[in-house]
Amino acid sequence: MARPIDYDLARSALAEAFAEAEARFADCLDRPMAEDLRGATERLMGSPTQAYREVLLGCCLARMLDPSINIRLPYVNQGDNAYNGRTLDETVVNPFLQSHEIPASRGPFLSVFRRSVAFTPDIRGGLRDKIGYDAMLVFVELLARSDSEGARGCILALLDGFLRLRDAANVNLVHVERLSQDQYEWLLTALLKVPSGGRFPVILAVAMFQTIKLAFELDWQIDWQGINVADRASDTGGDITIRSGETTILSVEVTERPIDRARVEATFNTKVLVHHLTDYLFLHGDAPPAADAKELARRYFAQGHEIGFLSVKEWLSNALVMIGSRHRPSFTVHVLALLRAKDVPVNVKRAWNEKVREVLDR
Repeated sequence: MARPIDYDLARSALAEAFAEAEARFADCLDRPMAEDLRGATERLMGSPTQAYREVLLGCCLARMLDPSINIRLPYVNQGDNAYNGRTLDETVVNPFLQSHEIPASRGPFLSVFRRSVAFTPDIRGGLRDKIGYDAMLVFVELLARSDSEGARGCILALLDGFLRLRDAANVNLVHVERLSQDQYEWLLTALLKVPSGGRFPVILAVAMFQTIKLAFELDWQIDWQGINVADRASDTGGDITIRSGETTILSVEVTERPIDRARVEATFNTKVLVHHLTDYLFLHGDAPPAADAKELARRYFAQGHEIGFLSVKEWLSNALVMIGSRHRPSFTVHVLALLRAKDVPVNVKRAWNEKVREVLDR
C-alpha cells in the first residue's frame, strides 16, 4: 500500500515556500544554488512539456513531508513506498499553479507518460521531449539524495523558475472606472501592505504627482527611476524629481526602510548638497522617522535646505481629497500605465488585480 500524504500539510508547505520565493523575486534577489540544480531547473522551465516540471512540485512535497517515499513511483499500485501523485497533483499542485496564474497544463495527470510510469532512465526512448526528461531525471536524482531541508531548497528552485515563467506571461490589469474615497482608502492600504520590493509605494506616488499636474494644469516635468537604481548612477537626487523648466521644485525619496539620523546625514551629503536641492521629501512607510533624524533636518533647514517627512499613505489619502472626485479616475489611469511597464513583475500586477477585485466585492 502506498504511503499516505497529508494534503493540507502539503498545501501549507507549498504556500509557505512560495511566499519566500515570491519575496526574493520581488526584490530581484538571485538564489544561491548548486550548478547542477540550476542547470536542470533552467532546462525544465525551457521545456515544452509542462508535465515534467509540474510533477516535480509533487515530488518535492512528497520528499519534504515523508523521506521514506520513493519519489520515482507516483502511483498507488507501485508498492509500499509509492505515493498518490495524481491526487497530490489534483488537490494541491495544479490548483496552486492555476490560482497563482502560473502557466500550467489542465490535462490529465502525467498525460505524456504511459500509466504507472516510474521516473527512471529506461523509459527515455519512448518520449518525444528527451532533453526535458533528462533535466527532470537530474532533478529527481538530486531530490532523492536530499533530506527535508534539501528538498525544500529544490522546491524553492522550482518556484523561482515558475515565477520567471509567470513574469514572462501577459497579465491583463483590472480597470475600474470609479471608486469612492473610502474604497480608495481601503485599496491604498491594501496595496501598500503587499510585498513588492518597494514598487507599489513608488508607483502610487508617481501616479499621484502626475494626477496633481493634470488636475491643476501645472508645467511640471516629473522624472522617476526604477527600483534598485542607484541615484548616483542615474544622476538624480531622489526616486522622483519634479522640475519646472530648469528649476528643481522637489526631490522625493520613497522608502520603506527606517529613517534615522545617519540616513538623513548621508542623504544631505550625497544628494542635497551635490544637486543643490532646497526641498527634499522622504515619503516613508508606517514607521515614523527617528527623533534625532527630525532634529538634524531642522538644523539643515536653518542652512536653507528643507528636508521633510510624510507617511506615503497619509499623503496619498490627503491628495485624493485634494484632487476631488473629478480627477480620481485619472489617478487610476496613471497607476495602470505605470503597472504596464515591462520591468514591473507579474506578482505586482497580480496583486493589483486581486486587491481591486477585493475592494469591489466589499
